Amino acid sequence: MKPKIHKNVTLGKNCIVEDFCEIGRAPLGTSDGELKTVVGANALIRSGSVIYAGVTIGKDFQSGHNVLIRERNKIGDNVSVGTNSCIEVDNIIGDNVRIQSLCFMEKAVLEENVFLGPSVTLLDDPHPNIPKGLDCMKGVTIRKGARIGGGVTILPYVTVAENSFVGAGSTVTKDVDKNYVVVGNPTHKLREVDEIICEKKGRHHKPYDSIS
Repeated sequence: MKPKIHKNVTLGKNCIVEDFCEIGRAPLGTSDGELKTVVGANALIRSGSVIYAGVTIGKDFQSGHNVLIRERNKIGDNVSVGTNSCIEVDNIIGDNVRIQSLCFMEKAVLEENVFLGPSVTLLDDPHPNIPKGLDCMKGVTIRKGARIGGGVTILPYVTVAENSFVGAGSTVTKDVDKNYVVVGNPTHKLREVDEIICEKKGRHHKPYDSIS
């Protein structure tokens, strides 16, 4: 089935939108075309993906298959979102961010050059069963160049500082300091990032190696 492009959608030059996609779907309580949707040049949106209205995406965007991007998201340039990921409402995603498959986030801030491994969950609701709990919702903040390993869960309100590294499978319950590796459930400091040695390359790990 050909992609469905709703009213008030702007696609930049050389965008490719594959079959079974829907771009500019109206959120609940709005009408078709009421909210503007912008996708920059050279985007590749793979089959089955849905992007709601009220989203702004920069140039050189790539999605995997069956990606869901809800309303009120701002996404920078050269961002990729992996297959079956769910980008819920009110996220701010900076330039050169890599989000691998099966990730979930809501109300998060991801600064430039952040890397999320597969199946990362960024939570935003500290007590979902409490009356008026929505008033307390606040997502995760991940600073420039931080890298998050696969299967990590990060709790609401947590800030992961610049150039830090969260090991795969960890649960992050408190802020992570700049330039540190943390691991575990809950996480604890393991070492400084500069102390990571790459056996194959024979040198210290450098910032942004994993997303270059």
